[in-house]
Amino acid sequence: MAGLWRTKKFTPLVLGVGLFLQACEAPQESTYIEPTYTDAEAVTLERIFTTRDFSGEFFGGTRWLKDGSGYTIIERSSTIEGGRDVVRYDPMTSESEVLISASDLIPEGSDNPISVQDFAWSDDGKKALIYTNGKRVWRRNTQGDYWVLDLASGDLNQVGANFPASSLMFAKFSPDATRIAYVQKTDDKVHDIYVENLSSSKQTRLTNDGTTTIINGTFDWAYEEEFGLRDGFRWSPNGRKIAYWQLDSSGVKNFTLINNTDSLYPTLHTFPYPKVGEVNSSSRVGVVSADGGATTWMDIEGDPRMNYAAYLEWAGNSDEVVVQHLNRRQNTNKMYIANANTGDANVVYTDKDDAWLNVVTDFRWLNDGEDFLWVSEQGGWRQIYKVSRDGKTISNLTPGEYDVVRINRIDTEGGYIYFNASPDDSQRMYLYRVAMDGSGEAERLTPEDQKGSHSYTVSHDAKWAFHNWSTREMTRKTELISLPDHKQVRSIVTNEKLQETYDALAKGETEFFQVDNGDGIKLEGYLRFPPNFDASKKYPVIFFVYGEPAGLRGADRWSNEQWAIMMTQKGYIYAIVDPQGTPAPKGRAWRKAIYRTLGITNVDDMAAAAKALMAERSYIDPERIGIWGHSGGGTSTLHALFRHGDVFSVGVSQAPVPDVALYDTIYQERYSGILPDDAEYYKTAAAIPYAKNLKGKLLLVHGTGDDNVHYQGSERLINELVENNIMFDFMAYPNRTHGIREGKNTSRHVTTNRTNYFIEHLPAGPR
Repeated sequence: MAGLWRTKKFTPLVLGVGLFLQACEAPQESTYIEPTYTDAEAVTLERIFTTRDFSGEFFGGTRWLKDGSGYTIIERSSTIEGGRDVVRYDPMTSESEVLISASDLIPEGSDNPISVQDFAWSDDGKKALIYTNGKRVWRRNTQGDYWVLDLASGDLNQVGANFPASSLMFAKFSPDATRIAYVQKTDDKVHDIYVENLSSSKQTRLTNDGTTTIINGTFDWAYEEEFGLRDGFRWSPNGRKIAYWQLDSSGVKNFTLINNTDSLYPTLHTFPYPKVGEVNSSSRVGVVSADGGATTWMDIEGDPRMNYAAYLEWAGNSDEVVVQHLNRRQNTNKMYIANANTGDANVVYTDKDDAWLNVVTDFRWLNDGEDFLWVSEQGGWRQIYKVSRDGKTISNLTPGEYDVVRINRIDTEGGYIYFNASPDDSQRMYLYRVAMDGSGEAERLTPEDQKGSHSYTVSHDAKWAFHNWSTREMTRKTELISLPDHKQVRSIVTNEKLQETYDALAKGETEFFQVDNGDGIKLEGYLRFPPNFDASKKYPVIFFVYGEPAGLRGADRWSNEQWAIMMTQKGYIYAIVDPQGTPAPKGRAWRKAIYRTLGITNVDDMAAAAKALMAERSYIDPERIGIWGHSGGGTSTLHALFRHGDVFSVGVSQAPVPDVALYDTIYQERYSGILPDDAEYYKTAAAIPYAKNLKGKLLLVHGTGDDNVHYQGSERLINELVENNIMFDFMAYPNRTHGIREGKNTSRHVTTNRTNYFIEHLPAGPR
């Protein structure tokens, strides 16, 4: 039902003896009465956080088998309570076979099966490596225990059984499945690589210098966070050698987190964290025999603390490795091929950019190692190139003005590369394929009538794929399809219950839109309107922002927008705009527009979009424009309030980076430059110097245990606001990390705080 209005009138005043003054009618003060909805229609904080009404089904953890016989998945055991089975499915018939039952995973002397958190097959498919008891390192569970199951004999044995619990990392079979290699890490004191013989349990320690600062086979905080590097070693194809990274974090300054609540006196957690302009960990790549012995270090030029060894793989054989080497500014990527026996290394290909480059993680060897696959923006678009092994012959396999977003599968036998792209619509995503020999144009496989965002997990032979599809209005669906005809074989996840719940909610219309930023650049966005929206009235708008290179927010995909819908039910328009610099498939110029202007160009775009919408749409109330975001979105929120106070009057900034010079080297230097050369850009990009301009209402929120975006930044911002006698609101969450979610009711409290702040300071409802 529509909201109601009540008005308050001022009564006449009597002033002085015998003097009656009839006061002029004062302007009416309006009070908006929030609409009421049925239980099925309404979204409330209680419903979001204490029910499972908005929980959907999920299908994941599948493994396509290399022999083409189907896929495997972890399922709940039908025979042992709490146990889990590994089941193989035939994609054509859907017939299933339990390959590993929970009963196979009961260790000797135990009554309970191992809890399977992940698993891997040996190349011959005769053994399985089970991961359990996961333990968090930085962002993810990468320590744990490993067990090997021999499918033929049923033997189940723990790897590294003599080591402390959950101290192994990245265990993997040798190519012949006779040995397991792993990193052993104990309380940050040891980072060494071992090889264990499966028949004798003999352990060979390949590295002996691992310490708190010498890190073998894995990575420090910055490499993991910004390059996505965790597993730091590779078996050679013949199983005789192991190539690995070694990082030396000595000299990297430590950052300390303070826990004031869990004991009588504060406890400290200290770890190396290189901030902008400071010393980095050094990185180098070595090769060691799987039987032990001295490491041969690859002779790659350049100061190892001023360059990044950002990619390592065997070069299509067991005699050479390939290394991608980025300079510290990250605008030059040199690809080396190095001799594994001598360490001699030669540059075979160099990619450059005036702004920055990303590591080519879609790197592949083709034609038995004669060519390699490379992805580059050198032509203005992210395109796939085939390059000869010597780097001299280059062919563009995807010419045209569109971006290749992700390579899904390279089918060498069939001669096609399968990839995601969206040449004509940056808010959606589809599956394409292109011939590996460069003949013909890219072919769209996603049906034209399936508008939305699509992702795929393609089988090794490219005959099958798991197809995930959603829109803003349609919940995630998963189906098994055949390729290349893209025909549905069977539906796996429909999320019918969640869809029914969503459809029953009281919702307004949604709209995807484009606006001009004033410089001829089209910005895409998305609006969600209140139920019973009346275009003849004026509504407050809440903008949700991220605005940095790590993600899009306005794409046409399911996003669990319970909070957004709740706010529209309260009488707000909810808006998202993706500014320049976000990873939209709109070409290099779009994505690199924020180089050395991060925090400026992207937020200026946000303000321009808000102004353009206000000019175009009379129902937007220019006096009631709010904004909020988390992490990079929190930073954007600060800039919006401090530099565009004429547009945004209320903001909630969660876990922001108020001064980008306080963030880590790899991320921030990639986008903002190197100190001291680019010091002026850092001054411009920091929000703190603009804080004195705050005119509206700010709620600042941060977790004191944030190891990613340090609470330190918010404290510095607080000092600046206090020094300028500017009032603001603030909420600290003790010991919470970057997501501010640890502890009972934390997520609900954060969301309630944000909700109440907008309701109090950005009055809801039409006028």
